[in-house]
Formats: sequence, C-alpha cells, structure tokens
Amino acid sequence: MGKVRNLEVYKGMLIAVDMVNGFVREGALHDEKIADVIPRQLELIKETKARGDLIVFIKDTHDEDAIEFKRFGGIKHCVRGTRESELVDELIVYENDDDTISIEKNSTSYMEAEEFRSLISGMINLEKVDVVGCCTDICDFNGTMGLANYFDQHNRDVEIRVHQDAVATYAEIERQNYVEAANLLMQQQGIQLVKKR
Repeated sequence: MGKVRNLEVYKGMLIAVDMVNGFVREGALHDEKIADVIPRQLELIKETKARGDLIVFIKDTHDEDAIEFKRFGGIKHCVRGTRESELVDELIVYENDDDTISIEKNSTSYMEAEEFRSLISGMINLEKVDVVGCCTDICDFNGTMGLANYFDQHNRDVEIRVHQDAVATYAEIERQNYVEAANLLMQQQGIQLVKKR
C-alpha cells in the first residue's frame, strides 16, 4: 500500500470491486468477458489519480472454510493466498500507489468489511463515490446499496455513481434480468447510473 493522506482531505473516492483473478481470469466463478470493462476502469483510475482522490480496491478473499461457499453451492473461490484473490494484472500495478488502499472482504458486500466501514467513517468530507467492478448484480449491488444506506443513516449527503461501462457480471446475457433488477433498485435508492458519452 502506498501513502494515504489524512482521510479528511479526500472529497472523492473510486471503489473498484472484486476485479480479482478468481472472477476474471481463472477459477470456478470466473468469466473472461468481465475483462472487457478493464479499459474503462483504467481511464477512471487515471482520472481519479489526477484529481488526488482515493482509490479503494476491494478484493474477495476467503478462508478455506468460508461460510459463503455454502451459499454458492459449495464452490470455493478467491481463497486467501491464491492467485484468485489477487487483483488482475492490469490493476495490480496500481495497488501500491499513493492514495490507494486494498481491502479484503469475506461476503458479497464490501460494506460488511470492518476496514471499509472504518475508512468511510473517517472520510468526513467525502462528496462523491464512483463504483466500478464486478459483479453488477451481486457484489457491486450489495455493497453499493449498503453504502447508500450507511450515508442515509449518518445523514451524509454523498453522491454515488455506478459506471455502467465499467461494471460487468458473469454470464451477463443469461443474467440480464438480475442486472436490470439491480439497476432499478439502485436507481430507486438514489444511486446514479452513468457511462461515458
């Protein structure tokens, strides 16, 4: 991890959810089509760095006996210490940069990671959050809905934007009804769905 300034100085944050090998390049739950959104993610990372905002990489990381595996048909994925739990090559090069943090999560919601909750509570001047990553209808959705609820609970007026051209899910064509439902629910929560014009 690079140098992170006092959390109070950051007004913007980019959250890149679960762009790890276990969902993109290898393993039981990967889908190589998810890599199609990486170029747009790289553009957004560069824009975020240019502004001096914070970049947060969320990494699905489980112990061998994680309870979550039972919920997904016993399929082990992104086990700690394996390549599956590491960021894809295109993003890992930024992991140790200044103004960058990596946070491991053990559920489908990054809001349940204590380190993330601690981070967000310290960013008292935060005005805008951009979200990219996978999977649109699972981890992006669960974490971002939780984030919106957190801001509501604490009376914090923070804009949340999910970049439609920088998120993807596995078997996206077959799961389109889940993606559409996730998008509808996020919009209902006041989360903005945006994409490059």
